[in-house]
Amino acid sequence: MHKKLTITVDEEVYEGLHRVIGRQKISQFIESLVRPHVVPQDLADAYRAMAADESREAEAHEWAEATIRDVADEAR
Repeated sequence: MHKKLTITVDEEVYEGLHRVIGRQKISQFIESLVRPHVVPQDLADAYRAMAADESREAEAHEWAEATIRDVADEAR
């Protein structure tokens, strides 16, 4: 169920929303930005979704390995 919300923004922000996002998509845009901050998310589900992303996991592994090498170099 959706609820209507009236907000006040600066005129420049309002015009930018219309120009960049489009008149019919502003509500969806704002909801997607706000939702993670106000709706609890199950962390286990989020971690599972991240782990299923193989390219992201490979990149994270590469970053972690590079960090370990950096720390090892500093210890010398």
